[in-house]
Amino acid sequence: MLGMFVASLSQTIVGPAMPRIVAELGGMDHYSWIATAAMLVSAVAVPIVGKLSDIFGRRWFYLGGLAVFMVGSILAGLSTNFWFLVFARAVQGLGMGTLMPLSQTIIGDIIPPRQRGKYQGIMGAVFGVTSVAGPLIGGVITDSFGWRWLFYLTLPLGIIAFFVIFKFLHLGHTPRKVKLDWLGMLTLAPGLVIGLLATSWGGTSYAWSSPTIIIMYVVAAVLLTAFVFIELRAEEPLLPIGLLGRPIIGLSILAAFAISVAMFGAIIYIPVYAQGVMGVNATNSGAILIPLSLAMIVLSIISGLLISRFGRYKEIMLTGLVVLVVGYWLLTRVSYGDSQWHLTLAMVVIGIGLGLAMQVYTLVVQNAVKQTELGIATAAVQFFRNVGSTVGIAVLGTVMSSHMADDIAAQMKTLDPKTLAGVQQQMQGSGSASLESSVLDPAALSKLPAPVADAIRAGMGDAMHSVFLTALPFVIAALVLSLFIKQLPLRSTIQAREAATTTGSIPAFVDDGHYIEPTDAEALAGTTEQARAADAESTEGTAPRAGRHRGTPVDGTAEEATDAGRSHRTGDEHTPSHRADVSGDGGEDSSQR
Repeated sequence: MLGMFVASLSQTIVGPAMPRIVAELGGMDHYSWIATAAMLVSAVAVPIVGKLSDIFGRRWFYLGGLAVFMVGSILAGLSTNFWFLVFARAVQGLGMGTLMPLSQTIIGDIIPPRQRGKYQGIMGAVFGVTSVAGPLIGGVITDSFGWRWLFYLTLPLGIIAFFVIFKFLHLGHTPRKVKLDWLGMLTLAPGLVIGLLATSWGGTSYAWSSPTIIIMYVVAAVLLTAFVFIELRAEEPLLPIGLLGRPIIGLSILAAFAISVAMFGAIIYIPVYAQGVMGVNATNSGAILIPLSLAMIVLSIISGLLISRFGRYKEIMLTGLVVLVVGYWLLTRVSYGDSQWHLTLAMVVIGIGLGLAMQVYTLVVQNAVKQTELGIATAAVQFFRNVGSTVGIAVLGTVMSSHMADDIAAQMKTLDPKTLAGVQQQMQGSGSASLESSVLDPAALSKLPAPVADAIRAGMGDAMHSVFLTALPFVIAALVLSLFIKQLPLRSTIQAREAATTTGSIPAFVDDGHYIEPTDAEALAGTTEQARAADAESTEGTAPRAGRHRGTPVDGTAEEATDAGRSHRTGDEHTPSHRADVSGDGGEDSSQR
């Protein structure tokens, strides 16, 4: 979690320093590349690292991700020109794309799903803490020491995390020789980069109908289509298409994508509303999201504890989505002239909904897959969240820019003609375009007559209403998709019933096509002889019972397994062990069969 905290903090701490960075290094025309570079590389790295960690183990990939991230931070702090900083942020993005999914995957390796909810809740709280602390710390450090120290700040935490993980994190891993899916990597990586770049540039750097954007989308579609066909035929696919086709996993990923689109609609554009419509200055705009973040932190922890306590997640997830729909509806009702409490109430409700629902989808997916698929399944959720954030920022930004000029112009028409004529003369005949550009500039607005400034803010409020209204259907879609996600019992063991795993250390046993979970992990984690000795000792002096079965361990030798192996003792001897089915698709548990 410390490694994920470092990566998450680096995403939010730089925001307040962006104007100063660009002022010193130049590059105002390519301002967004500082964030886009890290986002693109991270998005590409997530699925590749997730799959490779399933094959080769997680520990060294995680340590490598930390090292790469720290190297990127050092390079960013030493940057002497804009494009070198963009390169350094891309290096950081590679580290982020490794740390983010593997942090959650490692939790899945060592914590059973039944107890994993509380840890997923804490991880959700980590994102909330960094979203609050990052901008505040970033502003203080930039003003006190300079923007370069923003990148150096994470180095001590990264070094501590590196040595703690190196010393104490030792995950069992069974090496296996596989043919890497190089063709899949070579088509997925450029396809994602080109597609995400087109989405980021559309409506900002280029018009959506421009030949550049259209060609980029066509090329991305061709590459990603080729990737799908390659994956269907690959011996060891980078992203198993069948995995995404499982109802529980596919619905969860789509719902997580939709929530991510809407969430960034709040995180990115609520501060814009606060500055442009309510007149909050830039210094305080970074703190405007604190009510949302605090609500998300508290409810993430509470929801995780409730899931671990009761072993059920769907009710909590659906409750959170209903609350989220209400929150976004409240956000669409906020208009120019309302007090800040109207906005604060909407943010608190949205934070509660995000806290209850956002992190649950990772748990749902992890509980429905085999241990050998844990890395790529977790990475798939994180990847589609990254894509959702990119799509959300691009689509909602296009809505804002396309409505702002017309809405401000409509409000200006309500002014007295003499006042409007005087303003137009004052703006040297530049018309509403210059008025539009002054909406986030307090100095420019202060020079305008009060009725004109009010009209500009009212027009901006109308444009932001369209933005929030556009985000609402995505939340509703997430709710509808989640209604069809099947509630599976959360396993009380780390391993799903499957053949020998690549990441775990406990062998599985099979009986007439049905896998049996071992009851004594320590005895069964070793050799077949140890397992046989443990079994003989547990039954010494007792007569054979009807409940005993002849099983076959994964190495193919005959093995005795008691029917006690069909349950896992979690402190309650009557609590059955809930297990995923052989396919890993999370079918019915044995008590329902």
